[in-house]
Amino acid sequence: MALVNNQAALNTVYNYFLTTYAPTTNSTSRYDTHKKSELRSVYNSIIKQSKESPTYIIDTSQETKAFAVGMKEGARQFSNMISSLSSGEDGDVLSRRVASSSDDAIASAKYIGEANGGNDDISFDIEVDKLALSQINEGRFLRDDEPVGLESGTYSFDIHVNGSDYEFQFGIGEEDTNSDLIHKLESLINRSNIGVMAEVEENNGRSSLKLESSATGLMPGQTSIFRVSDDSTSKSKGAVDYLGIGDVTRAPSNAQFKLNGVERTAFANTFTVDKQFEISLKGESQPGEKATIGLKPDVESMSDNIHQLVRGYNDFVDRAKEYSGKNVRTDTFMTDLWRTNINYKSSLEKMGITFDDEGRLAVDDDRLKSRLDSNDTKSEIDTIKGFTSALVRKTGQISLDPMNYVQKTVVAYKNPGKSFSNPYVTSIYSGMMFNSYC
Repeated sequence: MALVNNQAALNTVYNYFLTTYAPTTNSTSRYDTHKKSELRSVYNSIIKQSKESPTYIIDTSQETKAFAVGMKEGARQFSNMISSLSSGEDGDVLSRRVASSSDDAIASAKYIGEANGGNDDISFDIEVDKLALSQINEGRFLRDDEPVGLESGTYSFDIHVNGSDYEFQFGIGEEDTNSDLIHKLESLINRSNIGVMAEVEENNGRSSLKLESSATGLMPGQTSIFRVSDDSTSKSKGAVDYLGIGDVTRAPSNAQFKLNGVERTAFANTFTVDKQFEISLKGESQPGEKATIGLKPDVESMSDNIHQLVRGYNDFVDRAKEYSGKNVRTDTFMTDLWRTNINYKSSLEKMGITFDDEGRLAVDDDRLKSRLDSNDTKSEIDTIKGFTSALVRKTGQISLDPMNYVQKTVVAYKNPGKSFSNPYVTSIYSGMMFNSYC
């Protein structure tokens, strides 16, 4: 029983972390995977820090927990964004090549090839005949204020998706209305995260439950992405027919398009071409319309990378400033970040990149373009790359010890020359995620 309770507590903590702190999209990426050497470097950094750090007591208020977890996640996301601006095994920052599309309303493109894996003449045309569609089961509309037309009791139904069956159990009380039932099932299905999303549709005092698949398209031999049934469920049946969610109202379909005039299909609206481009279909082409996909010149690619770096930096700063309170030292964080930036300030200003009074970055596009177009910008570009590398190191320090910017009371300093590793230092952060749950 204790093992079951502990597992339930761990699941609660994990789900709370994902829904509260993890981003809703692109929460993890290939930059969250690491080589053994990288993990060993992190381990050695933890050992070094725990040997030199004094023992201290921290405040355990909710604002402290939110700041520590939020800053660690913010640092991770910013570091991943910087990594995404680099291409190739050499990891040269801001070297990512940038794809272009002549018509983003038809298709957008992202270059995913090697830094030096192509030339500026790579291009192809794309025409979109049909977008990939998800499956929709639209329930029937029921009056919100009417009692549920089913006997009170415990009901259930099954959703078969991705080769698995998921049973949903729920109770219906004597005083429950149709609106109560539909909103209850919307929340129940969305919390399950099984690849089917629920949405309440409302119209003139009536509501229906709409189910839609997260995936699009059909694999060979498939006729649907998911099925809803209560024929073999463990509790009372009848809810599927009553709600009308068992019938497919929009069948899923594959994307149909042409690459340089050659007809192609895809299960989703996002796919790769020749392992160099990630294409996202946005809309169907009108007769004779097409989008041309290619690579931007190196100067434009560098400008785009710089703009994305600035946006990521400003988002990171804004996130830090969201946290305030007597136990959070946001000012100390900004001062520490400024010490990192000050060595690059004058060179960045020559490129049209300036700091405002709030510590955020701003870009003068005309000056930046002028400097990138000139022949003597190597030193400035090297400075930007140095600035970017310094930010990577800073985000690494924050990820390693987000507790550095909260109020804490020193209990004891280490004995010089006779220090030892103290696991308490690195357990403070992880322990915060379990407070109030275990």
